[in-house]
Amino acid sequence: MTGIHSFDNALDLQPIDATRMRGRTQPDWANMVGPFGGITAATLLHAVELRPDRIGEPLALTVNFAAPITDGEFDISLKPARTNRTNQHWIAELSQDGDVKTTATMVFGIRRDTWSDDETQMPDVPQPEGLSVSGPPLVWVKQYDTRYVENPFPTEGSAPSPSSRTTLWVRDAGQRGLDFAALAAMSDIFYPRVFLRRGEFTPAGTISLTTYFHANGQELEKLGGDFVLGSAHANRFADGYFDQSAHVWSRDGALLTSTHQIVYFKG
Repeated sequence: MTGIHSFDNALDLQPIDATRMRGRTQPDWANMVGPFGGITAATLLHAVELRPDRIGEPLALTVNFAAPITDGEFDISLKPARTNRTNQHWIAELSQDGDVKTTATMVFGIRRDTWSDDETQMPDVPQPEGLSVSGPPLVWVKQYDTRYVENPFPTEGSAPSPSSRTTLWVRDAGQRGLDFAALAAMSDIFYPRVFLRRGEFTPAGTISLTTYFHANGQELEKLGGDFVLGSAHANRFADGYFDQSAHVWSRDGALLTSTHQIVYFKG
């Protein structure tokens, strides 16, 4: 598959039958355990996008990471739970050798031209061109151009932070154009908030991630491969879990996605 972008390579799915597709993990997207969660979310979303009976554009995606995905082939089974006049509900399972590793629900919808307004405003931050490139020392991070505005990945000897907020600019390292699958992956760009609060690496992993898509396909196409701004924070750490809320804006301040997740951590 020489010449294919690493993201599109990871999203390559082949039909098995009317309800199942088969894909394969890619080393470019490896994380601490299994693949980067964002690429898994993007692959599940893309599987529905490929269905001829799909209607509309993504509105919401919830992914539940039930068990680590091992390197190699995986199968995705899809079921349209209900199709209404303007929205459609999907159920998906990702499995390996019959063992379910990830489940997901998705809502697609037909967007209409209505009154609109952004209540969540993008913070006033420096433009990315004046910031240095940095990021966690993980394989999948190399697929992105990340430039931190505040609270980059903690280094050895970092002190605990009183705030869990991280803000950064990010774009595809090859400036691949943004679409819904790429936006789903990019919206999970943030390292675990517990690393920042404690100033050190702590074993952690997302259990459930929900992404809401506020932008339409034409908006994303106009953005091309430009930077988007992401900001994430946690609300509470307790009993081995913490939540994380995040927003992603275009450079001109349009809210593209909002995300919420619950994360397991040790210590």
